[in-house]
Amino acid sequence: MKLSPNVIIENQELENQRLELTDKNSIYFLGPNLTLRNCTVVLKVSARNLLITRVRFIDCAFEVKQELKNHQQWIGAYLKGCRFKGRLSGCDFGHWPEYGTEPEYQLGSIEDCDFSEARLDACRFHGSDPSTLRFPKWPCFTLLDPVRRAAELRDLAWPESFGSRLMSSLDQSPENRIKHPRSTMALSYHAPTEAKRLNTTEEAFKAAIAKCDFIVY
Repeated sequence: MKLSPNVIIENQELENQRLELTDKNSIYFLGPNLTLRNCTVVLKVSARNLLITRVRFIDCAFEVKQELKNHQQWIGAYLKGCRFKGRLSGCDFGHWPEYGTEPEYQLGSIEDCDFSEARLDACRFHGSDPSTLRFPKWPCFTLLDPVRRAAELRDLAWPESFGSRLMSSLDQSPENRIKHPRSTMALSYHAPTEAKRLNTTEEAFKAAIAKCDFIVY
């Protein structure tokens, strides 16, 4: 059996570099003690092949060439002034120290980042000020401070079973599980993906959120 090669980038600072993490037979280890400045990072691997530990990404551009699904390890990174392009679903960003006891989860942060050219679905932003972030426009939509707004969100005319799934997701948020006061600060969805899942229309989502000033779309 052929073993997958490991690519380890750690204990250094790189500037103005292009990193192509695209070999599906490789596992990429970024960090610990790694700083990337003004770098372009091209991603075309699954979440299990991308391990991030105590990395500082400053003014970097991420080009996601293959949908990145359920990647929580962004919360082990410091992200400032970065730009994202491509499809991300089920990903977590920001400061969520209760995710684990490892040191990297105490250091996660996100600010001044731009997701306007990304497609986000079921992505969460923790412990950050969402006013410093640029979220994608329609057909994506982003709920700001969703746990505190749970009662208002529950009353919206969501299509099909989306509302109950959303409430279940908020019930599992760090605030409700461990009484963390300011964890999930934003939650982004992609209306066409959710509409296809529920066999409904994008317009049904737009009608539900049309009058809410705490929803970005």
